[in-house]
Amino acid sequence: MKLLLKMLALCVATATVYAQATPRDSLLVLSKVDRTLSIVDPVSLKVMARIPAGNDPHEVAVSADGKLAFISNYGYGAYNTITVVDLAARQGLNTIDLGPLHGPHGLAFAEGKLWFTAEVAKAIARYDPSTNKVDWILGLGQNRTHMIYVSQDASRIITTNVNSGTVSVIDRVAVHPQGPVAGAQTHRPNYTQPHGPAFDWNETFIPVGKGPEGFAVSPDGKEVWVGNGLDGTVSIIDIDAKKVIETISANIPGINRVKFTPDGRLVFISSLRSPNVTVFDAATRKEIKRIPVGHASEGILVQPDGARVFISCSPDDYVAVIDTKSLRTTGRIEAGHEPDGLAWAVQH
Repeated sequence: MKLLLKMLALCVATATVYAQATPRDSLLVLSKVDRTLSIVDPVSLKVMARIPAGNDPHEVAVSADGKLAFISNYGYGAYNTITVVDLAARQGLNTIDLGPLHGPHGLAFAEGKLWFTAEVAKAIARYDPSTNKVDWILGLGQNRTHMIYVSQDASRIITTNVNSGTVSVIDRVAVHPQGPVAGAQTHRPNYTQPHGPAFDWNETFIPVGKGPEGFAVSPDGKEVWVGNGLDGTVSIIDIDAKKVIETISANIPGINRVKFTPDGRLVFISSLRSPNVTVFDAATRKEIKRIPVGHASEGILVQPDGARVFISCSPDDYVAVIDTKSLRTTGRIEAGHEPDGLAWAVQH
């Protein structure tokens, strides 16, 4: 009888933990093997809920109000879906069928819409949650367009194109009407001269190193640091000049992700083939430290206040926590097998 009561008490305690409301600030962690999204309390570092994330979840982005999470189901082109999760209710909401846009991977949320890469289609596209439709597609013609950045006003988009060895800088530009088309049938009653879109996109492709994948835009918006996974270098791009201004021989095999701290002072770089996360001084371009985290590392997330960095150590099945002042690991989060994509959600 005592054993039964203890078991019931344990069940009640466990249910209570999972019944707690999702905190205002949450860390989101994807597990590729378990195919789940974990909601983690960033204070206790405990998993509060695990939610199905669809096939082969790789990246996750969050709506501006912090209520929805969007998860790319990648499969190296086998899948063409994005899974939507209601973070407040802690349940799957729906699955977006992308039709011919196979291989969704990189995600960004801006101007109330979700922007994503589609590797097989060699394109980027945009999904509008209010209409539940993909309302825009832009072909890039590059091989393995992988990660994406979109400015908050959606006027500039940046992607890495892994197999083409390039970075795309895509700028929105105004289009000025040129007046009636010559020979148009303007003499007809009630005829209205058709007009094209009010803006277009200028695409610039910048050659970088071999196998560019992870990248980060500096907080001041002036530079892009690109990790070249096949040659272990970092290309630094002047965004306005649209050219590489420096290449760092970082000697980091299998560079996977690159992230700035919010103050722009430090740059963290993960590696698929190294037990360390490497930290650079952004101003001097010099390596500061290599921090042991496990056998290898993938996703990186810097806490919004810059106090901690979270690193997905996929081979070791945990997320490492690094203090940005001491540059030492201070904890681990058990959030499923082969953790990868990370995001921060702030519910408003």
